[in-house]
Amino acid sequence: MKRTVLLIFALLLVSVLSWAQPRLRQPEMYVGVHGGVTFNMVMFTPDVIGATNIIDRTLLSGNGGLVFRYAGHKCCAVQVELNYMQRGWRENTEDVPDASIHYQRRLDYIEVPFMAHIFFGKKMVRGFVNLGPQIGYCIHESQSGTMHPAKQEQYAAIDNKFDWGITGGLGMLLRTRKAGVFQIEARFGYSLGDYFHSNKTDYFSTSNPLNLNANIGYLWEIKPRPRKSVQSISQSTM
Repeated sequence: MKRTVLLIFALLLVSVLSWAQPRLRQPEMYVGVHGGVTFNMVMFTPDVIGATNIIDRTLLSGNGGLVFRYAGHKCCAVQVELNYMQRGWRENTEDVPDASIHYQRRLDYIEVPFMAHIFFGKKMVRGFVNLGPQIGYCIHESQSGTMHPAKQEQYAAIDNKFDWGITGGLGMLLRTRKAGVFQIEARFGYSLGDYFHSNKTDYFSTSNPLNLNANIGYLWEIKPRPRKSVQSISQSTM
């Protein structure tokens, strides 16, 4: 129930922020690409990973995708993305006698975030905040390394390939006159779904992933063609 409330709140926030600002005389529209590195981990309950610190649990992977941004209001835009995201977790532990566990699980996702893009600053240099819900689907999963002999539940194929959650980021962009828009962003993602079933009869009560992205991006502004005036049209037909 709490997860559903969080998702509804994120959707309402995107809607309110997108339409509560004054309209721009000239809307701004951008398309582009972005990508970078992702730091992944999974919050298991009960905790089945024998690692004792967050570094041993974190899996470093990559992400990238397409960006569409439309700003029709002052200080606020709508941003939609189509991303490829590598998720998963890692296990490094020495709690097994005469052995060490070095294991990693990688899950490849296609994700679609729908976010409010709140920007501030001057026309050329802007800071921005992205916030909103996202959905995703796991298209491939793989694992490598040594499995823990006494903790096997997390090694099964995931039960839920469809994912949903919320995401938010903080960044800065530079607009140039002819070379496009360059930006950097740090973004956090929190999944409201679980990898494995979480009913009362199941082993896990939670198995939801977290990720932190550090990305760079390049966007190109699509400027509308200037409309010909009625006088110029009439002169051209004479």
